[in-house]
Amino acid sequence: MTTTTTDPTTGTNTPAVVHTVVDSPCGPLTLVALEGELAGLYMTQQRHRPSEETFGPRADLPVFDEVTTQLTEYFDGGRTGFDLDLRLSGTPFQQRVWAALRDIPYGETVSYGELAIALGQPGASRAVGLANGKNPVGIIVPCHRVIGANGSLTGYGGGLDRKRWLLAFERGLLQPTLI
Repeated sequence: MTTTTTDPTTGTNTPAVVHTVVDSPCGPLTLVALEGELAGLYMTQQRHRPSEETFGPRADLPVFDEVTTQLTEYFDGGRTGFDLDLRLSGTPFQQRVWAALRDIPYGETVSYGELAIALGQPGASRAVGLANGKNPVGIIVPCHRVIGANGSLTGYGGGLDRKRWLLAFERGLLQPTLI
């Protein structure tokens, strides 16, 4: 049985989980909404990408229009942060890490250890890394801004080429072309 939700702007019933795919300089992005709120942004060949069956049917929702608008502004260089309602499913610790990621300024980086210290858990850099890797809304929750203690570009769910590109783009070193 598929659960549905009523879109408040149109009054129509849609499945509770739906998705769409949008183009970006990072390649196609799959946007997933749960009950009208953004719950996922997945890149192709992304580590920890859920099974396609969990994305629900393809649909057009106002939330996707707003996400697409803000992503376009970001990739056009006019937006440095996102103002979206998110529905992120994770453990309380993951939620804390994802909230802290949103505080990392555009174009800047922090190490996993620095993020652990900011969370008041200086010995939790590995746990921070695991939570960072499970971030369901890449780019918008900027997990690409977290690096190794020695400045190395350690893992990224979307691939190191994308991480390198996103960081260079945010530092103004690249134009928004496909990688």
